[in-house]
Amino acid sequence: MDWFSAPGYWLSRLVFQRALAGLYLVAFTAAALQFRALLGEHGMLPIPRYTAYVRFRHAPSLFQLRYSDRLFAGCSWTGAALAAAVAAGAADAVPLGAAMGLWLVLWALYLSIVNVGQTWYSFGWESLLLEAGFLAVFLGNADVAPPVLVLWLLRWVVFRVEFGAGLIKMRGDPCWRRLTCLYYHHETQPMPGPLSWYFHHLPRSLHRVECAANHVVQLLVPVLLLTPQPVATVAALTIIGTQLWLVVSGNFAWLNWITITLAVSAVDFTWLGAPARTGADFGGTPVWYVVLVCALTALVLVLSYHPARNLLSRRQVMNRSFDPLHLVNTYGAFGTVGRIRDEVVVEGTSDPLPRRDSHWLAYEFKGKPGDVTRMPRQFAPYHLRLDWLMWFAALSPGYTRDWFGPFVTRLLVNDRDTLRLLRHNPFPDAPPLYVRARLFRYRFTTWQERRETGAWWDRRLLRDFLPPTRLAAEREPGGADEPTPEELAAVDAEFDDEDVY
Repeated sequence: MDWFSAPGYWLSRLVFQRALAGLYLVAFTAAALQFRALLGEHGMLPIPRYTAYVRFRHAPSLFQLRYSDRLFAGCSWTGAALAAAVAAGAADAVPLGAAMGLWLVLWALYLSIVNVGQTWYSFGWESLLLEAGFLAVFLGNADVAPPVLVLWLLRWVVFRVEFGAGLIKMRGDPCWRRLTCLYYHHETQPMPGPLSWYFHHLPRSLHRVECAANHVVQLLVPVLLLTPQPVATVAALTIIGTQLWLVVSGNFAWLNWITITLAVSAVDFTWLGAPARTGADFGGTPVWYVVLVCALTALVLVLSYHPARNLLSRRQVMNRSFDPLHLVNTYGAFGTVGRIRDEVVVEGTSDPLPRRDSHWLAYEFKGKPGDVTRMPRQFAPYHLRLDWLMWFAALSPGYTRDWFGPFVTRLLVNDRDTLRLLRHNPFPDAPPLYVRARLFRYRFTTWQERRETGAWWDRRLLRDFLPPTRLAAEREPGGADEPTPEELAAVDAEFDDEDVY
């Protein structure tokens, strides 16, 4: 079936599938290591409480049928093991139907996590991984040549990711039109990386060039993906190069890496010297497979109506799913760029009467800025979910409505799972008597300040974010280290929205 197959894209498919499996591995591993404190039975936003009032049809998930921490851990580690196997080539070592089954299981397991993940999984790259993962189910394996229709659907995803991000910038913050957004972005982005300080201090003229180049790459280049080769390959490589620039300038979980992975599917490696293959190098294409791919194409075209309409709308929204299976979504990033950076610093004290001059010790997070002398670290594509939500907390207390009180509760009892999400616990022997949170204004130091102090950041206190807070009742001396579910529930009830300001 010459119209159906594109044997020349065999290497594009190979690289795409192995890279996508690697991202699945990262996503499942992050879920396994972080879920107990975030979503577990005694977590900040427990899944059983969520599934009690959200119906299956609105959030399809295995955990709608039954939930336990052991089941969630089993699903996460099963997904990680399966992703590792597929990344190593397992899907090419089995028949076509079995390979499709492997990809389908990966997608279903991660969909089950995302659909009960609540605030912790409200990021665009979750839907992007699911959309790409669903298309991967139909991309075939070494038994058949890559199907043309699925390759075009993958380009359609890349187009929406890049073009949507470009449009939201032009319609959003005026600094994008003035080419000044990068005066601030590297300093105010959610989680700066080890090179972000240096990017911030590039000449402003270069920042303006970066902005202009961004508009070209996101508004013009995606259109070229839909043109014949080798123009489409040049467009894809341009997108890949831009995404790598973003990788080294900050931490955006796997957003950049999955965009790179998707763009690879549009690269014709024969133009780069890779050996060519013909249809004779593959087995025959089963009729049932052709029917499934055609059905998939029709489904995606129908579901693309709302995302395409959103692209054309003056009220364009970013990162939204229009169906509970996350099959065709809308994307975008940084429609607004902050000019200042505020950070919530959480501290505790063992003093029986908390005062301004009490001995307050700060909790240090793994990725978000805290200690001004600590160089920002690189974590992407790994996603530190609590750290990202702390960035949103500094933007507005409204983002903390559901989870910040339970977070403080768990610090007051030295909850082991919560403390594992942090870099440093200043109270290793006994929990603090009081916890407070304060809002600081952060900025990158200048070259001179960096030489004189060794600090990466300079900060000044703005105001209290959460006043000194303690448990409603002291724990019994010599009691168990781990709080009971009843204790956590009772203490959580002590917090209300008015506590945070």
